Amino acid sequence: MSIDPGWPVAIALVALLAVAVGAHRVNGYGLEKPVVIAAGRAIVQLGIAALLITSVVAHLWLSVLLVLVMFALGVLTTSRRVEAPSSWSAAAIAMAAGVLPVLAIVLATGTIPAEGIAIIPIAGIIVGNAMTAHTLVGRRAFAALREEHAQYEAALSLGLLPAQAIREIVHRRAPEALLPGLDQVKTTGVVTLPGAFIGVMLGGGSPAQAATAQVLVLFGIMAAQTVTVGVAERLVAARRLVSPDLRSALVD
Repeated sequence: MSIDPGWPVAIALVALLAVAVGAHRVNGYGLEKPVVIAAGRAIVQLGIAALLITSVVAHLWLSVLLVLVMFALGVLTTSRRVEAPSSWSAAAIAMAAGVLPVLAIVLATGTIPAEGIAIIPIAGIIVGNAMTAHTLVGRRAFAALREEHAQYEAALSLGLLPAQAIREIVHRRAPEALLPGLDQVKTTGVVTLPGAFIGVMLGGGSPAQAATAQVLVLFGIMAAQTVTVGVAERLVAARRLVSPDLRSALVD
């Protein structure tokens, strides 16, 4: 089974976009324009990605280069989303800490071959989910530090170091960034059938192969996200990963 470009797909895409835009308008969210822009970008970017993957997939070094570009764009995106673009290097450290061990394990164990056709999709999924976890922990941590600045000052007055005072506030918020990923794992096969599973099935694989691929991806996502969030929390405490307003507010 395959889904080929054509009028049926075009009609379905237009209808789905209309539903999304209409829902925003009915609910008064005011994000109709961003939705249309995001949809247009998705079409263009996926088209470019398809061409790039087709061009590089036969060459391992080009495939690795493409993964690095994907990682860099993920770092740029999450740095902007948490409103800390100047802390992109810290975001890169947090994401790399989560992504690299996962890729090393699946390659070292021979779970996936060292070929572009295997590395690119797995790396893309892991990088994307690490980016999401980083964004969630960053936004929650920064919001908490703004809302509880008085507690931060009170902790300093009690003799805590800045890093300790920050972690007192941030630590209880960090696990919230992991809940969406955990819910996805717990409900897979019961509520949801995620991308890797559907992809293998559409590609002609057996249900057992599809389930194996999806379990591998889900375990990789859990590992990458948890490490990314833990490292990000420590970088926030060290004031290496902070927004400009917090950089000036979190003084000794």
